[in-house]
Amino acid sequence: MDDPAEQRRMTHLTVEQAQGQVGTPDLEAGLTSAEAARRLVANGPNALESHSTPKWVMFLRQFNNLIIYILIGAAVMTSLMRLTTDTIIIALVIIINAVIGYYQEANASNALEKIKKMLAAEATVYRDGDRIDVPTADLVVGDVVFLEAGDNVPADLRLIEEDNLTIQEAALTGESNSVEKQTEALTGNVPLAEQSNMAFASTAVATGSGVGLVVATGADTELGKISQSVADVRKGQTPLMKQLDGVGSGISKGILVAAVGFFILGLIGGHYTLGTLALAIVTMIVGSLPEGLPATTSVVLAMGVSRMAKHEHTIVKTLPSAETLGSVDVIATDKTGTLTKNEMTITTIVTPSATFDVSGTGYTPTGEFSQAGQVVDPTSTDGLPALLIAGFEANDTTLAEIDGQYEINGEPTDGAFLTAYHKAYGEQEPAGEELDLLPFDSDYRYMAKLLALPDGSHKLYIKGSPDKLLPMAQAGDPTFDADHYLQLTSQFSQQGQRVIAVGEKDCPTDMTEITPDCLDSGITFLGLAAIIDPPREDVIASIRSMRHAGVKVKMITGDHPETAAAIAGKLGLADSPRVVTGTELDEMDDDARAKAMVQADVFARTTPKNKLEIVTALQKAGNITAMVGDGVNDAPALKKADIGVAMGMAGTDVAKDAADMILTDDKFTTMERAIAQGRRIYDNIKKSILFLLPTSFAEGLVIAFTILTMDDMPLNAPQMLWINMVSAITIQFAFIFEPAEGGIMDRPPRPNNAPMMNKHDVFQLIYVAILISGIGLLAHDYLLSRGLVDTATASTMMVNIIIIGKVFYLFNIRTKALAFSKQFFSNPMAFVIIGIMIVLQLILTYVPFMHHVMGTANMSWREWGISIAAGFIVLVVTEIDKLIRMSLHHRAGRDKMSTTKAKA
Repeated sequence: MDDPAEQRRMTHLTVEQAQGQVGTPDLEAGLTSAEAARRLVANGPNALESHSTPKWVMFLRQFNNLIIYILIGAAVMTSLMRLTTDTIIIALVIIINAVIGYYQEANASNALEKIKKMLAAEATVYRDGDRIDVPTADLVVGDVVFLEAGDNVPADLRLIEEDNLTIQEAALTGESNSVEKQTEALTGNVPLAEQSNMAFASTAVATGSGVGLVVATGADTELGKISQSVADVRKGQTPLMKQLDGVGSGISKGILVAAVGFFILGLIGGHYTLGTLALAIVTMIVGSLPEGLPATTSVVLAMGVSRMAKHEHTIVKTLPSAETLGSVDVIATDKTGTLTKNEMTITTIVTPSATFDVSGTGYTPTGEFSQAGQVVDPTSTDGLPALLIAGFEANDTTLAEIDGQYEINGEPTDGAFLTAYHKAYGEQEPAGEELDLLPFDSDYRYMAKLLALPDGSHKLYIKGSPDKLLPMAQAGDPTFDADHYLQLTSQFSQQGQRVIAVGEKDCPTDMTEITPDCLDSGITFLGLAAIIDPPREDVIASIRSMRHAGVKVKMITGDHPETAAAIAGKLGLADSPRVVTGTELDEMDDDARAKAMVQADVFARTTPKNKLEIVTALQKAGNITAMVGDGVNDAPALKKADIGVAMGMAGTDVAKDAADMILTDDKFTTMERAIAQGRRIYDNIKKSILFLLPTSFAEGLVIAFTILTMDDMPLNAPQMLWINMVSAITIQFAFIFEPAEGGIMDRPPRPNNAPMMNKHDVFQLIYVAILISGIGLLAHDYLLSRGLVDTATASTMMVNIIIIGKVFYLFNIRTKALAFSKQFFSNPMAFVIIGIMIVLQLILTYVPFMHHVMGTANMSWREWGISIAAGFIVLVVTEIDKLIRMSLHHRAGRDKMSTTKAKA
């Protein structure tokens, strides 16, 4: 059944035709053991295969990164030049990055392993005329399988017998209610969620019993197709890694071209020996390369991930995923259990005398009953007590509090009636002895219970589909207005609510068994209950906030399109939500399908294949897409999305292992905070890069300017390395602790193809690098030319000019506001880090051991004054630049507002 057409054909066959198709000669006796063994050898076991990535491959994969290639090249060059200290530090950076990446990837379990474990261990089959239990792996196409309540379906089955059989398929289809099963052939193009004559591997039998023919095993089952989809999905690079690769590529090419050019100039000038020139060029390359970039990026990401785990109830499994959140512009999300509570709730009760609203959502029995906006006592209001008692009694589900959470064991709809009763009566339960129970039957579409009451009378309670109970009510009262209640049922249904009718009947005291004839003779109609799987209370506000932030939310569900549209309207997904079904998508050509997937807000009656196609289409349209889900059916889409998000409490193991991120509190609203954190992480990474690059290039420019002027080298390789090392382990880590800037969720997501640095960023990078290196060289040459200091002191001063220039530049780049504003003290850790850096600089300047190793010397107050003045000049120039940009931005906003008013 790998082909959808083949699958539809099996649902369209009668039982006899299906029997002939799979080659089972006798449905009562089943296959012979010999025939089953032959088919098992020919077709393989009913199992799913998975192939995990070897650990050594996983580790080597961490080195497949352009910035790492650059660092490896730098390490090779410094090694050839016998710059051992440089080589060791660069090598350490490379290894640390690889270890961090490996640890994150190795911790992510294999989703395929979890899918394998979903198959039942044993199955009950008919073999050689006997009913026996066999290992699930030994099932073959043509086996006759017996199912009963509590069983996991072991393979895909075409049902041939059923007795009140309902199956919970939420993990596979997203449908929250158990699906009623039957055995008749289907017609037309039937979506997975409506294939009522099929039972699928890994789903659970909720009620009743049945018998089915195995029509698909292993990889050919719907579960197997999901497993294969997960295995086939290949996730692309995150936006951040693409941008870092772009930055790394540009830097490497620029540095290599410049190095070759300056090497040629140095040779032509003839001022340097070949060895001296080669050492100078390698020193320039090492100084220009931002060795700290991968380490800084990893630490910013790691700290962001840690913060999200502690404060945002979010576990991020791979570091780049934390930043990807910040660029998400579309969230495709499962409905059941994600946007809604997956806890059916009665919201409205209509009795013959009045209409009541019921507050409170989910199975927690807290809430009030109100009529026309006024709270009423449900135990003494005409018509309401009888309906609540009938709904409680015509029930075979249980409601219990477990670890502070109310949970049901049975049908969600029945759970809604139990909760409504307890909202009115607390823990008190109605008195009466059960005499007989008629379970819900897909033919009758109602359930009933007969009780002996304390006063000696017998009473029957019934609830079920209005189209079944309303004729019974009319039979008991010819004046009963059934059309009125049918119209109400239609109105509630169009609002996405499920409607259940409730009734009762006084019975003779000698009646101890329920019969359909007794009910058909007439019942007393008690009213209608409108039930909905309610949206989570805080989801609506969260979606509104994300829409304001430019993030679209698209709902994917197995529900009926009318129900899905109604819930989408309540959630506020769009002003006028556009709905398309999985069947409609399957019937479109490729172009129309891709267009519909991008434009629609709601996808109803979808299959796992549809979900994967939706995510793929959104990505092809240029969107950074997050997929939120909790079921097995979500796994392929979770893995394919730019960031897959699973629910930690209600999510299946398969969903959690296919995802990049897990919401431990199962709240969709956590996505809003996680996106804000992702934007903060990206901003801080960008700030660290915009800080690191000009200050690194300043070191390279010092060498470049020196070669151009044919002067002696002002800095040696150890001093260059010290500058890089100090900034790498101190100053730039200040960005790790930088708080989010104001209005972070008031701006749209950055475009997918947007470069990390805009034109102004590049301009500022260039002039800051020239400013720092130029001031340093001028001060260095001035003091030497006047004989005021020796060479060692001049070099030490230049090192301090570059470092202090970085400190002052830090305050400019930290915030978009002016440096000396209320943002100045928003990051206390920045001052701690600056303090550490100052201590290191004092060690470099005044410790005799460092004089010997680094070629430095003591500095006087004059040299310190020059160094601080140089840094202050850098801050003043960059702040003037910022003021100009703020003024231009303000003027542009004012002009835009004036244009808008003029058009209005």
